[in-house]
Amino acid sequence: MASTEERLRKLVSENLEVDGKPLSADLDFNAKLMEAGVTSMEMVAFARVIQEEFQIKFEPEQCTELQTLSQLVEFLDAKSG
Repeated sequence: MASTEERLRKLVSENLEVDGKPLSADLDFNAKLMEAGVTSMEMVAFARVIQEEFQIKFEPEQCTELQTLSQLVEFLDAKSG
């Protein structure tokens, strides 16, 4: 089974775009997605994709707290553990 990070990289490349171009799967996981150009509406839609993929539920405040993909990996690993 793919690691959480590998699964997220695939979801990023399939679901997030900046200026009409998909974000690269080799995106720096410590970079803030908003600084990379991802809009808040895209973040909300991406949160839904993550909830479905990982079978978890986000609280609204968690979406704003998890600003980098590294933080998201830690959160998802803790939820699945």
